[in-house]
Amino acid sequence: MAAEERKSWLRRRAESALSQGLNRAYTTVRVDPDKFLLQLRAAYRVPISGYHGVFSLEIHELDVVSESIIRSGMKMAAVEGAGFGLGGLITIVPDLGVLSAITMRTIQKLSLLYGFPFNTDDEIAELWIAAASAAGVDLTRELVEKEVVHRFVPRVIQRIAAKASAEVVEKWAGRVIPLASSAIGAGLNYWFVRAWGERARAHFRQRHLQVRQQKREAPLLLQDQSQMPRPILPE
Repeated sequence: MAAEERKSWLRRRAESALSQGLNRAYTTVRVDPDKFLLQLRAAYRVPISGYHGVFSLEIHELDVVSESIIRSGMKMAAVEGAGFGLGGLITIVPDLGVLSAITMRTIQKLSLLYGFPFNTDDEIAELWIAAASAAGVDLTRELVEKEVVHRFVPRVIQRIAAKASAEVVEKWAGRVIPLASSAIGAGLNYWFVRAWGERARAHFRQRHLQVRQQKREAPLLLQDQSQMPRPILPE
């Protein structure tokens, strides 16, 4: 009974911490697209002048950079988890708050890398659809289309936090072990970002390939239309 009560308490705390961290990532710690573009060109040697340019690169080039972005997020999360892990369950709330922000920034970078800035409401909604997909939350298109973004995003965040908190309770419970909690925190955070990053990358990669296909088909469609016989107008 005591174990169940502790799990219930931990899940509520975890859900609250994840929700707060994701909300903070949405409002205050977003990736700056202009600065990240400079980072892509300088640090990753991606030869583009704007995000539209990624569609002219080999998909393998983008995949290599995406792996590096995910690894960077994993390392940051591991360091953060090791530090907070020293406090055991006492520090799980600030840990998850920072972890969710790191994870969301990783997803934002992947979105930009594959050519999807988040400037419009539709683009912001699509970003959070990817985050939900990474968390294993299934969103119906009907829900997305009926909601305006300022109401849609908080609802998605709550769904993500509720889903992820269940996973957290099962895996983070090992942090009650004082001496091992630091190593456990580092390892769990590391794999958390990896799992979410890989699923988000798959989402954006698939969308990227769909856009490429549409770009290839557009000139052919125009060509076919130009070759169609023109109607004979009555004199």
